[in-house]
Amino acid sequence: MLLFNEGCGAGEQLAAESARIRALLSDMERILEGVLPETLVSEEPPLLDRWLLGNVLTPALVGLSTGHPALPGTNRPIATSQVFLMSADMSWARTLSRWYRLGRPAERSGLDA
Repeated sequence: MLLFNEGCGAGEQLAAESARIRALLSDMERILEGVLPETLVSEEPPLLDRWLLGNVLTPALVGLSTGHPALPGTNRPIATSQVFLMSADMSWARTLSRWYRLGRPAERSGLDA
């Protein structure tokens, strides 16, 4: 997750992550066009041997949602997709799926307050 300050230019870290995501999106679009992975690489890719598919933790938000386009209701408990951006003042967050306005943070005891 990257922090940003509203009204300020993008920092180096934000610019680098943006470039990585654009490259991924470009590869996804080429795969949809039927291009084979071996034609997408510009240099010899590393070999990953004895691999397995694992799970890694990624930052996400959990909270009470109101006005979500796909999860209707008021104060509906949800977990978001991966968080990529959060304003330094913690009033905005951008997940993989959408922007969220952030209200009050939860108490450490949970969402029942």
